[in-house]
Amino acid sequence: MSISGLIASYGYRAVFALVAAGSLGIPLPGEPVLIIAAAYAGHTHHLSPLIIFAVASAGTVTGDNIGFWIGHKDGYCLARRYGPKVRLDERKLKIARDLFDAHGPKVVFFGRFISLLRIYAAFLAGTSRMRWHRFLLANGAGTIAWDGAYTLAVYLAGDALRHRSGTIDLVICGAAGPGLAAALLPILRRHTGKLALRAEAAYPGPLN
Repeated sequence: MSISGLIASYGYRAVFALVAAGSLGIPLPGEPVLIIAAAYAGHTHHLSPLIIFAVASAGTVTGDNIGFWIGHKDGYCLARRYGPKVRLDERKLKIARDLFDAHGPKVVFFGRFISLLRIYAAFLAGTSRMRWHRFLLANGAGTIAWDGAYTLAVYLAGDALRHRSGTIDLVICGAAGPGLAAALLPILRRHTGKLALRAEAAYPGPLN
């Protein structure tokens, strides 16, 4: 069944489950779920945009906190086992831990607006031993900003966005994260060496 079919059939429960699964790390992008749910609400008025926002926020926070807990408990073990499949090695884990130690709340907050980072930020925050209360505050603030912006924008656009734009909205959302990543990649590559040296000095030897 399609996302729109699930939302039409199960309403808020589908929004919660799909958003939570995407936040947990399952490859289910949250943008299409919010866009379809908000457009459906604007078109049919069967769902409330305020409740969609509340339910999506609850799903996001739930999924992110489960991801954080998994990362905190077994993050390094899982990363060593499956990390090579996504080019995540010990060097990058040390860089991530150093960045989360120095800028954890910023990474979590702004990570809500970058597709790939949004999926894995909670897991990496837990793996990097970020303090839970700092994660919770930054994650909550980012969740409110991200879910609120998408829900309100699409609901206000209403039927016009649903029928005139077609799949353009999904394409824009899908391109936003990769586009930003493409812009940042050269900068990150230039500084990777320095970041790796700093991380190695901070965390000599194997991580645990």
